[in-house]
Amino acid sequence: MSVDAIVHMPLPDSPHAMWVRDELAEFLHLPQDGTRVEVVGGEVIVSPGRTIDHAAIVSDIQAGLVLAQAASPDLSWRPLQSADLNLTGIGDGYIPDLTVLHHEILTRARASRVRHVFPYQLQLAVEVTAPSRTWHCREPVLGREQRLTKWSGYALSGVPWHLLVERDPRTPGIILYHRPDQGTGRYRVHTTWKLGEQVILPEPLGFSFSTELWQPWGE
Repeated sequence: MSVDAIVHMPLPDSPHAMWVRDELAEFLHLPQDGTRVEVVGGEVIVSPGRTIDHAAIVSDIQAGLVLAQAASPDLSWRPLQSADLNLTGIGDGYIPDLTVLHHEILTRARASRVRHVFPYQLQLAVEVTAPSRTWHCREPVLGREQRLTKWSGYALSGVPWHLLVERDPRTPGIILYHRPDQGTGRYRVHTTWKLGEQVILPEPLGFSFSTELWQPWGE
């Protein structure tokens, strides 16, 4: 599978309920090859697994946090890759590329062996666009059909910070959003960077990472 797909077929229960119970992928007979199934705006979205360059970008961001933690052992944040995020308030289920949460929250989640994390537990959600998964990661475009996207879902659910790495060759860049408006499902732009620049995230995040090797897709 090379592109994402919206699944329109009868289901025995709501997409969110099946996703929460980890039944959706099995019901759709998805291969065990990294293919992802998410519920975005109540719709089932099936996407292929990450490419190496996509995964390397996520690893670079995580490495920046790990280095900051090594330099400042009292840094509270911990990274978590590809964890299921249960957005119960809007009936969606996402798999962010990376989430950042307080170390005490992560410790309790590990101890209780929970299957999902929840928006109120996050400080930052990170998404990296890809040719196979673009529209549902971005801010909805005004003037078009107003589908709920992951961008608006994070805002509706009150995730304090959202980092979007845009790799589309037409509009490459990195955007940090903050101050989610849970009433409208919108963020404010805090800072933007070009690919190749050093990204320094503000407090309370307080870590940085290099994007020197990052390229738009297809380059």
